Amino acid sequence: MKRLAVGVIFGGRSVEHEVSVVTGHQVMEALGDHHDVVPIYVSREGAWYSSPALDDLAVFRKNRWVEAGEQAILAPSTDAGGLLVPGGRLRGTRTIPLDVVIPAIHGTFGEDGTLQGLLELADLPYTGSGVVASAVGMDKVMMKAAFKAVGLPTVDHTMVTSEELQDAGDAVLDRCEQIIGYPAFVKPSRLGSSVGIGKAKDRSSLRDALEVARRYDHRILVERAMEGCIEINCSVLGGGTRTPRASVCEQPVPWEEFLSFSDKYLRGGKSSKSSGMAGQDRRVPAPISPELTHLVQSDAIAAFSAIDASGVARVDCFLREDTGETWVMEINTTPGSFSFYLWEPTGLNFSSLLLELIDIAMETHAAKSGLMFSFDSGLLEGAGGVKVGG
Repeated sequence: MKRLAVGVIFGGRSVEHEVSVVTGHQVMEALGDHHDVVPIYVSREGAWYSSPALDDLAVFRKNRWVEAGEQAILAPSTDAGGLLVPGGRLRGTRTIPLDVVIPAIHGTFGEDGTLQGLLELADLPYTGSGVVASAVGMDKVMMKAAFKAVGLPTVDHTMVTSEELQDAGDAVLDRCEQIIGYPAFVKPSRLGSSVGIGKAKDRSSLRDALEVARRYDHRILVERAMEGCIEINCSVLGGGTRTPRASVCEQPVPWEEFLSFSDKYLRGGKSSKSSGMAGQDRRVPAPISPELTHLVQSDAIAAFSAIDASGVARVDCFLREDTGETWVMEINTTPGSFSFYLWEPTGLNFSSLLLELIDIAMETHAAKSGLMFSFDSGLLEGAGGVKVGG
């Protein structure tokens, strides 16, 4: 196997910054024996740094990334071929070559299609979903619209905007009570890791939860709390030349009413690269019948295809065992969830999963390179100095 220069981008301008740092180091640790890893750290302010020394969590615990790394730029140009490191007075600009990139920035400016767009402009292969699927997978309102469009069952919900809250707050509360009722979950449309999410049990707590959520996004999802149901999650892997396939299912076992940010990332501490989501309490495989397992897996694959996802993603569902009903709650594209622990029971460990994601990225990029992106219309030659267009 040819060793590739694999850029791992982590950190970022997101409320999930620290989670992303841990994810990036998990990825680099799993890949180090197979490819040449290029750490790429994006600070909270948006500055980019690269250096082999950044493949060490101690650098970030001690806030020493400026000393450890060199400032770098990913130019939106097809001839760059990698990261550009600006030179000083004694040396010119140099390039750090990249064969493929693994985005490991959670949330805003990393998981939402913006970073994917930059990588497209730079003509670099990258793992995970493309621009559209990443954006839809990050936006809970658009995601549910995509699910409903292909006939997938979704939880009752309504959208609220911050402008509505400001101009007609009581009317918004009335609408949520009529459509959703209590209890309900209130979620910023485009955030993950349970940041900004609240559970409303009455009008007062609904008002408070909406006020918190509006600090993180101007569009807010209010969703029915599916009491009496259990959560079942499933991962899907596909893209490139590979038909999407489903992993085993899991049943998360939260220690509170829902998984808060602390439940997901802090309960096991942050002392090692392997802490985080993989350390939660969970039942794998989920203790449900083969028939229900197959139904959840089918829904997960349909959700993956509905947003045109690629690479790996985790689909979260609700299940009512006594009736056999299922609802698709959301899809988490990478790096929101590499969900490697769901593939380990099938013999695919984290390193092998990453290698397959890289293969999918290279195949997808090669296929895209065969498409036509230009068309010589002759419009300029025929314009004759006359303004055209509408």
